[in-house]
This record gives sequence, C-alpha cells and structure tokens, in this order.
Amino acid sequence: MPENIADLGTHPVFVVLLSYLLGSLSFAVIVSRFMGLSDPRSYGSQNPGATNVLRSGNKTAAVLTLLFDALKGWLPVYGLMKYGAAYGLSDGTVAMAGLAAFLGHLYPVFFKFKGGKGVATALGVLMGINPLLGAAIVLTWIGVAWFFRYSSLAALLSAILAPVYYALGGDAAWPLQNPILGLLCVMGVLLVWRHRENVNRLLAGKESKLGSKKETP
Repeated sequence: MPENIADLGTHPVFVVLLSYLLGSLSFAVIVSRFMGLSDPRSYGSQNPGATNVLRSGNKTAAVLTLLFDALKGWLPVYGLMKYGAAYGLSDGTVAMAGLAAFLGHLYPVFFKFKGGKGVATALGVLMGINPLLGAAIVLTWIGVAWFFRYSSLAALLSAILAPVYYALGGDAAWPLQNPILGLLCVMGVLLVWRHRENVNRLLAGKESKLGSKKETP
C-alpha cells in the first residue's frame, strides 16, 4: 500500500482503476446526447460505438465518437509508456492499465456494464504502445474492409494480427513473459468474442457490407 496520499496517484492499483473508469466513458452515448441525437443503443445494432452512431446519419458524431473512444485507450498507455518508469511502474502496469481501459469500454460501470465492441479503444491502446503498430493495424483494417467490404471481418483479422505484428517487430517472447504481448493476445480474444454474432452472420452470409443501406433511427 502507498505510504502517503502523494504516492497513491502512482500506485499500480490506482492507475489501473483510473484507466478502467476512463474506459467506462461511453462516448457514443455522451456525444449523441450532447448533439441531440438518439441513443445509439436504441437503433441499428444497438452497439454504442462509432459504426452504429454513423447509422444516425451524423458523420461528425461518428468521427467524434471514434476519436474519443480511441483517446481513452491511448491516454493511459501512452502516459505510462512515457513516464511510468520514472515512478517505478513497469510494463506489467502498462498492460493492466491498457486492458482496464479496454474492459471499461466493453463493460462500463457508468452504463450498467453494457458497452461497445472495443475496436476504437483497442486501436488507441495499440497507438499508445507503438504508433507504427497502430498504423499497421489501421492499414490492415482498411485493406481487408476495402477488399471484402465487411467492417467486422476487418476488425476480426486486425485483432488477430496485432500480437503477430508486435512479435514480428522484434519481441517474440511468450505472452506470460511479455505483459504487452499478453495484453494484445487477451484483447484479440475479447474482440473476437464481442464480434461472435458478426462471425455467425459472416458464416451464414448474412453480414451487411460496407456501403449497403443502413437502418436509421
């Protein structure tokens, strides 16, 4: 336990908890309310994420949702990667904070633990770890989405390839020996799980393609 109040702010447990609370801010709902739009949980896929907000027809709201959802994943990871060592916070804390922010988006305490699928927040975490890794995932998503026209398939392949890219980038230690690689593997599994309905629709040939007519509120 921290010896005094000043030490509390740099204690790993406090940092991880704060990251979870930050991740629990569902910006799809917050931005929609601020802009006078319908709650994204009430139409389309009912998923509080940027893709569903886009179904409202308001591109600005969708872009803001995407940026803020990514920012809440990037901020704790980048901050710890840059300044954590000076306070004795290791890569283990970085990994736990990144996972906490991601879980906050999936299961937000402020919104009855009903959150989004986590793609934008996961991307923010990747950008915080290494911008080149994040850029590689963005390019992967764009390539898959452009070729196959399925946003969900692009997200799934990107989630699976993220730890592969990280390992190929020079750190091939097993996940249990490398907390960051472990984080990427766990996030990948959770992203696939959160997209399980999309997987079923893809296998059944019923998944909607990018550019197809969307349901509006």
